[in-house]
Amino acid sequence: MIHRLADVSSSHIGNDTNIWQFCVVLGHAVIGRNCNICAHVLIENDVLIGNNVTIKSGVQVWDGVTIEDNVFIGPNVTFTNDNAPRSKSQSWILLRTLIKNGASIGANATILAGNIVGEYAFIGAGSVVTKDVPNNTVWYGNPAKHNGYITRNGILLDMEKKDLDGKIHSLEE
Repeated sequence: MIHRLADVSSSHIGNDTNIWQFCVVLGHAVIGRNCNICAHVLIENDVLIGNNVTIKSGVQVWDGVTIEDNVFIGPNVTFTNDNAPRSKSQSWILLRTLIKNGASIGANATILAGNIVGEYAFIGAGSVVTKDVPNNTVWYGNPAKHNGYITRNGILLDMEKKDLDGKIHSLEE
């Protein structure tokens, strides 16, 4: 379903994907199946979005960003694609950013260009990611720092991989 008030130029959109009002999707973007692209999202040309992805309102996905399957992108998350932007520069370098399978990024987080957010990683709201984030880790702050672990099923763990009750978990859970 593409809302009548969305501006979608791409024909590379999977089945059962919803794109809501006031979205802009440029012509070469690829969006998988069963995604939910909420209102006021901009998706540029050189963007690949996998299956079962949720992108909440107010997100801009710039050229060079790849989002794998089963990813959650919270409202107003900011991606960048150039670490030294200059107005009207002809010599800028596109840096690629990868958000891996199952990752979750909280509201208002900023992901600086050229970084990888690992599988099932969790980025806290308002965090600024300045370097690669390993699989199944929890990061928050500015700059974001490693503060714990998270299982595939979303159980938050401390640095010793224990839950709030002190039980040790496998990250594969």
